Amino acid sequence: MDLYFSPLACSMATRIALYEAGAEARYVEVDPFTHATMDGVPLASITPLALVPAIRTDEGDFLVENAAVLQYVAARHPDARLAPTDARGRALLQQWLCFIGTELHKLVFAPLLDKHAPEGAKSYALSKVQVRFDLLETHLKERDFLLDGFSVADAYLTTVLTWSVATPIDLNRWPGLTTYLGRMRKRPSVMKALSIELPLYQAEQQRHAA
Repeated sequence: MDLYFSPLACSMATRIALYEAGAEARYVEVDPFTHATMDGVPLASITPLALVPAIRTDEGDFLVENAAVLQYVAARHPDARLAPTDARGRALLQQWLCFIGTELHKLVFAPLLDKHAPEGAKSYALSKVQVRFDLLETHLKERDFLLDGFSVADAYLTTVLTWSVATPIDLNRWPGLTTYLGRMRKRPSVMKALSIELPLYQAEQQRHAA
């Protein structure tokens, strides 16, 4: 499997899932400014929207969209128990992946992290934070994970919450979320992912500043 990723982007959730599963993969870095791989291959030649994550399966197929990619990885590695197998559990997993992808990633963080987004868009995004983070705070108050055990939804939520440091969002207003994120960052898979992607992100920023 090939994983096309950008450092600290939402594709890091797939890296975490692969590490959790102990799965082998080839990691292909994509520059988020040029939307091309480091050897110059345009990501648009693989997926028209030129967005990560994108994976090339062992069968040669390309798969995109974070929720789909994460569930594919979970299904390919059932022994890692990254996704429930019963109907109720699968529905709950899908519920959380949709919530993270639409209500947090796209609605809140995408405008806040986009330097070209108008101030009105950023203000609107910030106005949506309270109720969504309150929901997570309540759900995680007495839980270690979003579901009964660590799942690909936790990999995605951990990745998204990590972006808070680059926004005006003060995560300390939600102590349960702060505790959750601290606990997730102690998982070997998350620690390994951050130790690899943070230096790549810093190199990326220095490269484009120059």
